[in-house]
Amino acid sequence: MADAWEGPDGPAVEAESVVLDAKGLRALAHPVRVQLVGLLRKHGPSTATRLAERLGVNSGTASYHLRQLGAAGFVEEDTERGNARERWWRSVHRMTELRGRELADDEPEAMLAYLQSVAALYTLHVQRTLGGLQTMPPAWRGTFDMSDRDLLLTPDETVALRQELWDVIGRYRPDTPEAAATAPEGAGRVEVITHILPEPEES
Repeated sequence: MADAWEGPDGPAVEAESVVLDAKGLRALAHPVRVQLVGLLRKHGPSTATRLAERLGVNSGTASYHLRQLGAAGFVEEDTERGNARERWWRSVHRMTELRGRELADDEPEAMLAYLQSVAALYTLHVQRTLGGLQTMPPAWRGTFDMSDRDLLLTPDETVALRQELWDVIGRYRPDTPEAAATAPEGAGRVEVITHILPEPEES
């Protein structure tokens, strides 16, 4: 799942992006829902049963959260694949954009729950990669990186840094079905997770 907190000068919203409002934020303020949306975006349409197996929850739980996501406009039923016994779901958007500080002021609890769910999902992805690192092909094993740098920046410089990182990432091939059709041989999924973390003032 791609999520970002963008100010008014952040990257332009993509055509397939959704900008969170209060209703959407509350709908996504649950870790299972964040993961469901992420799985549908990454792997394409699926059923509640298959999604439940991936997440380690029962199908009733997955179905409930999919219905809630559907009511909020994040997923929809894929009628071309569904039948009377089995409903298929697909994501409506490729990305989620989180913009505007007013939303954080108006919905502080939902905002915190949503961001904590996203952070937990990122941690899960890192742990999954670490768990499979030793069995990866050598060429891919050499691409792994986990690093941090401490910087001393103004708020404006921090926003500029964020924009530069987005610009660099935007130059590379996105993970979409359309891009996969023309990707060179040997291309594989690579997840880029960026964190810009202002540190609280120390005493």
